[in-house]
Amino acid sequence: MKSLFSRFVLALMASLSIGGTALAQEAPDQLVKRLSQEILDLAKNDKEIQAGNQKRVYDMVENKILPYIDFPRMTSLAAGKSWREATPEQQKQLTNEFRTLLVFTYSGAISQIKDQRMEFKPLRAAPEDTEVEVRSQVIQSRGEPIQLNYRLEKLPTGWKIYDINVLGAWLVETYKGSFSAEISKSGIDGLIKTLVEKNKKLAAASAKSGSK
Repeated sequence: MKSLFSRFVLALMASLSIGGTALAQEAPDQLVKRLSQEILDLAKNDKEIQAGNQKRVYDMVENKILPYIDFPRMTSLAAGKSWREATPEQQKQLTNEFRTLLVFTYSGAISQIKDQRMEFKPLRAAPEDTEVEVRSQVIQSRGEPIQLNYRLEKLPTGWKIYDINVLGAWLVETYKGSFSAEISKSGIDGLIKTLVEKNKKLAAASAKSGSK
């Protein structure tokens, strides 16, 4: 599972924006195609990223990638029915910790991008649709292609990703299982605490790596 998730993260990096504001009128598949090439080019050509400059990587993730992910919706879907039972403050804390967890995960994958490229399948959607699925695959120099599909929603600010499928497994469903188990054991506050502790460990590991 760790290997599968790592490949998901690597592939996800090829799907998100590194600059500019998404045009609301731009088709979702065209948006993803354009952004894919931009992030691949930057990851391959930025010497600081390739050298492992963590601040450079974090800045790019925070400012260029995360704005294209709908974290509130992703978190609410992963939390399931427990989301509606949580207080507004708990919802906010859970969303923030989930976001932080993915920042560390994404950042660790950026420098792994080497020679991958993306191929996209025709979009099956009507012009008036506000939710669509963009289907693609990551082509590598070695190994089989990695299936990578995206669920996007159209908001007033443009299209945003709220779920990703890699090799047949949807991200939200994967987290929903682990979230549910933790909530059953120690409630929403317990899940938040677990994520806080995990993020602290990731932060310490990142700081240690950056000091070498």
